[in-house]
Amino acid sequence: MSTDRSEHMSKQQEFVLRTIEERNIRFIRLWFTDVLGYLKSVAIAPAELENAFEEGIGFDGSAIEGFARSTESDMLAIPDPATFSILPWRTEAPGAARMFCDITMPDGSPSHADPRNVLRRTLNKAAQMGYTCYTHPEIEFFLFKSAHKPGEIPEPVDQGGYFDHTPAVVGHDFRRQAITMLEAMGISVEFSHHEGAPGQQEIDLRYADALSTADNIMTFRHVIKEVALEQGFFASFMPKPFTEHPGSGMHTHVSLFEGEKNAFYDPTAELNLSTVGRSFIAGILRHAAEITAVTNQWVNSYKRLQGGGEAPSLINWGHNDRGALVRIPMYKPKKENSTRIEFRSPDSACNPYLAYAVMLAAGLKGIENSYVLEKISDPKPLPANLDEAIALMEESELVRETLGEHVFEYVLRNKRAEWQDYRRQVSAYELDRYLPVL
Repeated sequence: MSTDRSEHMSKQQEFVLRTIEERNIRFIRLWFTDVLGYLKSVAIAPAELENAFEEGIGFDGSAIEGFARSTESDMLAIPDPATFSILPWRTEAPGAARMFCDITMPDGSPSHADPRNVLRRTLNKAAQMGYTCYTHPEIEFFLFKSAHKPGEIPEPVDQGGYFDHTPAVVGHDFRRQAITMLEAMGISVEFSHHEGAPGQQEIDLRYADALSTADNIMTFRHVIKEVALEQGFFASFMPKPFTEHPGSGMHTHVSLFEGEKNAFYDPTAELNLSTVGRSFIAGILRHAAEITAVTNQWVNSYKRLQGGGEAPSLINWGHNDRGALVRIPMYKPKKENSTRIEFRSPDSACNPYLAYAVMLAAGLKGIENSYVLEKISDPKPLPANLDEAIALMEESELVRETLGEHVFEYVLRNKRAEWQDYRRQVSAYELDRYLPVL
């Protein structure tokens, strides 16, 4: 760690320690994410925090999905003081706060299994190329009247549609409370509205650097579930809960900056899109199929991709086509900082650290190798199911290099097991279609 960064971190640590004392915080939750994207947490007392900053909090990595084999299980969670935030749903005294953690081995080296570290490696590569990566996600999810029970059809909280705002649509009250909590935690929200399906909501987060965005997405999913429980509802980020309605995506807007300059902007180019921007898109398109098992990691993810409703199923690009895999938004032509791309395949149930790592790695590969963006008259399809996606990922040097050997092999093992378990299930479709007639 550089001297400047060490001094900056120590000032942040002092700020956290002082704030905890002044605000009577008695519980500090240390958050991190496993390889599948599930949020993990351990609570410590304020008296332990200074030591946690210096030495970390030890835990058994073999008990966490994808973290370690039992022979190498000792790991440390090091809180990142830059992510400190007081939890607004624990307002009664004494209060609670949280920080995200970096996971290290006992010798202080970064854990190969830490998704935050996977993304940071890709961002470091971008920095070496002279770029800072910014992202802005549009996060969709469903609100249901109650938690799911096996065999029951989920019941959405309303029958609203796109942008609906009527007394019968409860989502706007829910969104107002959720946004208030998010902004209390320092997470800025740009837009919110009812989406196209009954009970479906969308909340868009403001642009931030890609690591902060991934942290914000993990916080967002937790806040949404907390607010839903408080209001007597149940929130789900499942990609496609209804056959007849669109699924929930996480369209992500991306731009690269060189200092203060938007590297994607060229006022003289078609669509104001620079050579760097065009090569970045070409990289995503060339590697799209092989990264899909990461950006769309669940069996159910492919019901969304293949289910219509503007979800991308083909590897293509455009600026008017809202079904394109990569779209170039044109809301503010001639405005330099608004030039960006929108990557539309990820769903809101992905692991954001890994999904952003492979997305950015694909784009950076395009810049590195000067890929040429061409018009696509006969687009190839994205993988039709998780099995196809796994097979393509398995052969991908880009994904192996980006995730690292440990995470790469774990994801493959886990997803193969999920696919095999899914294949042997007898579905309601089969029972309804065949049982009466065969």
